Amino acid sequence: MTHAQAGPLRKAFGSLVEGLNAIGTVWIFGLLVLINADIGARGLFKAPIPGVPEIVELSIVGIVFLQAAHTLRVGRLTRADALFNAIVKRWPRIARVLGLAFNLTGAVLFAIIFAVSLPYFSEAWTKDLFVGAEGGFTAPTWPVKLITLIGCAALTAQFLALVWSDARAILGRE
Repeated sequence: MTHAQAGPLRKAFGSLVEGLNAIGTVWIFGLLVLINADIGARGLFKAPIPGVPEIVELSIVGIVFLQAAHTLRVGRLTRADALFNAIVKRWPRIARVLGLAFNLTGAVLFAIIFAVSLPYFSEAWTKDLFVGAEGGFTAPTWPVKLITLIGCAALTAQFLALVWSDARAILGRE
């Protein structure tokens, strides 16, 4: 694939990652409204909104996986940068090799998490698994398991894009 061909693909992938991040942001806002409504209902009516703890539990996982690829893309993924930044200043080529190793490790790790998570999604889908108590609030678990797969795929692709960028820089093509 030439650099010109990679442009539209890179732009489309960037839009996908930004879209996932935006969905996560809207989800956070909705969760904020739900939690505050639950607090209000408890205080005013002595009656909590059913299912809020279960919704929060599922939401945290979903939000993290929706927003992780964007966090990586914009360089905000948590890591110890003090030593790495010193290496970047003194030995930029070695820093690129270390960055490539970090990004390749991340791609492999999230590809493994994807592969391990796939049977859990399949089971949740086919067996209609849910959280909560029958007769009370219940919610299916498969949507969050699917979001986990989507997030892992996006993270793997983002890590691989960074590997590609690092490899081109090491070879002097960027």
